[in-house]
Amino acid sequence: MTRRTLLTVAAGATAIVATSRDGFSQSYDNTSAGGSSGPFQLPPLPYAASALEPSIDAQTVALHHGRHHAAYVANLNQAAKVAPEIAKRPIEHVLSRLGDLPDAVRATVHNNLGGHANHSMYWLVMGGAGGAPTGEAMEAIERDFGGLDDLQRRFNAAGAGVFGSGWVFVTVDRTGRLAIETRPNQDTPLMDGKRVLFGNDLWEHSYYLKYQSRRADYLKAWWDVLNWARIEERYRAARTGELTI
Repeated sequence: MTRRTLLTVAAGATAIVATSRDGFSQSYDNTSAGGSSGPFQLPPLPYAASALEPSIDAQTVALHHGRHHAAYVANLNQAAKVAPEIAKRPIEHVLSRLGDLPDAVRATVHNNLGGHANHSMYWLVMGGAGGAPTGEAMEAIERDFGGLDDLQRRFNAAGAGVFGSGWVFVTVDRTGRLAIETRPNQDTPLMDGKRVLFGNDLWEHSYYLKYQSRRADYLKAWWDVLNWARIEERYRAARTGELTI
């Protein structure tokens, strides 16, 4: 997430916006997160739940954001009562130093902060019209993958090959180099000190209502809702060290 993106999202949000002490500006809707409150907050969708149709149906988006993502936030707020330091440090800092956390909350933070970071990124990189990127991001895709078609083929194959639940990501380093990586469950490249350009959620709750077991169809359709302008912004932020999640 970048500072410019945060301002864009906040401008269109209907929920209350606040900036947490880790510098991660978030919005929180008590009804979405089951009335839970605390230092971690649920970012609002930067578009209507129906905006991703027909690639992803509105019911899936509403449940995914308002129930699944909100549950990670609620669990983090419970963990913060035991280990308040997790809310005082940048998300990427906490995730890359999970071994420093108390045993009592380490697994909870691993799973739920990973899920919170992954989903916050996921909502932000969607809401566009797909197509093809332009600018520096496209140059990097052509350099590192041979073009958008080859990136999509390799990304979709990696995503289809994930056993069970997980994620497929395109990571970006400070030199602008891109790579495809997969992670199980709610793990994230942030745990290894890396940065994510964009990524797709492979948990069944992301696609099952529309696609049932046809993950490959979901992976293919997902490209039609990417917001390449925002991904270009993330790419530039990664080059300057400003990209967080």
